[in-house]
Amino acid sequence: MTAATITARQSFTVPIALTYTSRPKGELAFSFRNVAKQFGGKAVLQGINLDVHEGQFVAVIGKSGCGKSTLLRLLAGLDKPTSGELVHGSGTHDHKRTRIMFQEPRLLPWARVARNVEVGLTGIEKGDVARKKGLEILAEVGLDDRGGEWPSVLSGGQRQRVALARALVGHPSILALDEPLGALDALTRIEMQQLLERIWLAKKFTAVLVTHDVTEAVALADRVVVIDSGRIALDLDIPVERPRRHASPELAFFERQILDRLYNR
Repeated sequence: MTAATITARQSFTVPIALTYTSRPKGELAFSFRNVAKQFGGKAVLQGINLDVHEGQFVAVIGKSGCGKSTLLRLLAGLDKPTSGELVHGSGTHDHKRTRIMFQEPRLLPWARVARNVEVGLTGIEKGDVARKKGLEILAEVGLDDRGGEWPSVLSGGQRQRVALARALVGHPSILALDEPLGALDALTRIEMQQLLERIWLAKKFTAVLVTHDVTEAVALADRVVVIDSGRIALDLDIPVERPRRHASPELAFFERQILDRLYNR
């Protein structure tokens, strides 16, 4: 199969031994419509058409420099497209309902953990209301006893939990994740994957994860989008039942499809 034959939404034949069911789709959360982005005259994204539905977990994967982080920055409103448009199902895209989490926690070193979480609120909530919401979301990420501590005393995984709490405290409808687990050790990374999946299932927000890790992509996502040279090269559903087991035959099958496309095997 050549690259030219899989630039649109692609379905693969799954071995009969693998059983799964597809998740029902909600309303349209956002849509990229023929979006392109250039920097200094260089095309980074070209002709991106992508519909994502409410409550979906989408992983965006590709080689370094392919444009996947640029796509996420457009979604979060940190950059604007050179051409094309980004819209909600009901109209113009509302960046206020989107939060982004980066590979680095980017915590304020002069503020205690609870205060770092409160930064994620819109500004309407203040004082006791903000503190209560901050502590509630810290409990959800397993850090309810660390609110009074400084970020410097936390481990790398704990700092990322604080960053996740800060992103979630304002109850976003879309959570954009730019390789947030990339710097963690293997065991902490698996723990964070499980935490992220558990919170996503409970809160039902739309998640868009940029990652280099194919195993992570198929473990977490309903759908994997492969970016190659600024274009969508593959858009693949991962309809495997949850909870998912690492290294399961089901996940290994989809990993193989993605790796074959990434390396044109």
